[in-house]
Amino acid sequence: MKKLKNWDNKTWLSSKSYISQFNQFLKFRVNLNKNSKILDIGCGRANIISSLHKKYKFKNKPVGIDIVKNKDIKKNIIFKKIDASEYLKKNQSYDLILIKQTIHFFTKIKLNRLLNLAKKNLNPKGKILIFSLKTKNNKIPCFKKMRKNLEKSLKRDEVLFKVIKKNLKEISYTNFNFKVNISKQKYVRMIKERYISCLLNMNNKEITFGISEIKSKYKNQIKFTDTLKCIIFRK
Repeated sequence: MKKLKNWDNKTWLSSKSYISQFNQFLKFRVNLNKNSKILDIGCGRANIISSLHKKYKFKNKPVGIDIVKNKDIKKNIIFKKIDASEYLKKNQSYDLILIKQTIHFFTKIKLNRLLNLAKKNLNPKGKILIFSLKTKNNKIPCFKKMRKNLEKSLKRDEVLFKVIKKNLKEISYTNFNFKVNISKQKYVRMIKERYISCLLNMNNKEITFGISEIKSKYKNQIKFTDTLKCIIFRK
């Protein structure tokens, strides 16, 4: 699969409002303080852990890892361009390991390996938080081909959720909801830039046709709720 580069590039996922609400969500589920050590797997431009570091002034800079190194990664974190499992073999210890909208890039075998290593690298009372798109009645605005690809991906996520449950055993569930209000023009730009993985393998003709469908299907302002399923594991 082609690499996903624009999911947090000038989208609602990179907005101040989204980051603020997401970090507020974390605050009520994770006991963070200046001594907390954080790892973000699939960090993208590291907007979330950068914002956390500004707030908590961690003694140890948060670590973000990704297989894509963007030019505009936040400077107040430690970034590593590396495979997650390879990095976790270094046996560092963390109080919080974030795995956000990343599991769909893993096979079942590789996901199990990642989870085993993550557990091993978790401090006592540390937590792993795994976020992935809601699989039932997902509200992401789509054109026909995009919806078909997304539904296929979400069905695969359901299989991976079972892998996670079997591996981590003692887990809890909750949802993170963010109300999106975006102009159709901006959303069209996001589609052109293939902001979500279900667009990556589509050709330019399919994207152009899909954009025409979006333009006719939605009003000038597109409103919906972006819901992430959150799986919480505590050591």
